Amino acid sequence: MAGRLPGAASAAAAPLPRALLLLAALALFSLTFLSLRSLRPAAAPPSLAIGGSRPSSFARPSVYHSAEAFAAGYAEMERSFKVYIYPDGDPKTFYQTPRKLTGKYASEGYFFQNIRESRFRTGDPDKAHLFFVPISPHKMRGKGTSYENMTIIVKDYVEGLINKYPYWNRTLGADHFFVTCHDVGVRAFEGLPFMVKNSIRVVCSPSYNVDFIPHKDIALPQVLQPFALPEGGNDVENRTILGFWAGHRNSKIRVILARVWENDTELAISNNRISRAIGELVYQKQFYRTKFCICPGGSQVNSARISDSIHYGCVPVILSDYYDLPFNDILDWRKFAVVLKERDVYQLKSILKSISQEEFVELHKSLVQVQKHFVWHSPPLPYDAFHMVMYELWLRHHVIKY
Repeated sequence: MAGRLPGAASAAAAPLPRALLLLAALALFSLTFLSLRSLRPAAAPPSLAIGGSRPSSFARPSVYHSAEAFAAGYAEMERSFKVYIYPDGDPKTFYQTPRKLTGKYASEGYFFQNIRESRFRTGDPDKAHLFFVPISPHKMRGKGTSYENMTIIVKDYVEGLINKYPYWNRTLGADHFFVTCHDVGVRAFEGLPFMVKNSIRVVCSPSYNVDFIPHKDIALPQVLQPFALPEGGNDVENRTILGFWAGHRNSKIRVILARVWENDTELAISNNRISRAIGELVYQKQFYRTKFCICPGGSQVNSARISDSIHYGCVPVILSDYYDLPFNDILDWRKFAVVLKERDVYQLKSILKSISQEEFVELHKSLVQVQKHFVWHSPPLPYDAFHMVMYELWLRHHVIKY
């Protein structure tokens, strides 16, 4: 090369490849070290302890979409989440206090009582993340209020809060929520279209035909409490019946289910509730003996039968085209339930028989793991139904903040 001495060129050429080789070796070593570190198992997520029981870690994290995110978010919720309850309304009528804590609409009553007893309540609206509108349609229903009068009472009450306080107008109600389990209670707010559109509706009837908006509203689990018998679980050897359903034909899917399968020898399908005359708690005891409990929608898509199935350890089979299942953005329902479309009812038996015993055992074990999320307590306990609903509210309070 022009301008360079031959000796200088040969002297510089020798160490250059060695330097490049050394750099390449160091880079390869670094990449290998980082790759091996990435293969190490992640640290175990925080454990879940309920009451004074032995802590149960997320040993089977697959039932949660993200066990780590849930554990971290739940801890932050407990640390900082605050809800303001409007103090207005006579507690002896339809406000502030629940109707009762029993029956298939008990979830509404438990929430009303639990929120008042919980650490989440604040008396300072300026510290609140969300505002609870404490009017109970279930209590109105218990006092014989007609649907027409119910809508008037709800409308007058909410409009009174809007006129009296400044908080609604800051977000047009986006940081407000109400809770109702009875399907008539959902309809009772139809006179307030801005509330249906903007506020968080925590309802047991998450039907799209009543304008349920999944990313905004919350599916409240319908839990028939108190349970007549203890929890089932870890008892797969006793579950010899393939599938079970007994109920009234009050929906199209139930009519088809009964017509197609009521005479089958492997599916215990009855188009009527099991009569108490046959024996005490025969209906509930059937859950203990069954692998899969069929859960078709009735007059609404929701049903207390789902939480019954979970409680008694019977894998629920959801038969619905549009059901935003409770805690659906936290729990992976397909890990502890069978989720089908209504058209699958005609192949129901073959679908259930195609699930191997090993697969059923996995579903059953996961089902036992989520039982604690579908029971109400007073006072509330960590990770129970109340705290799961509060976590859903916590997830939504970030949408708008003023």
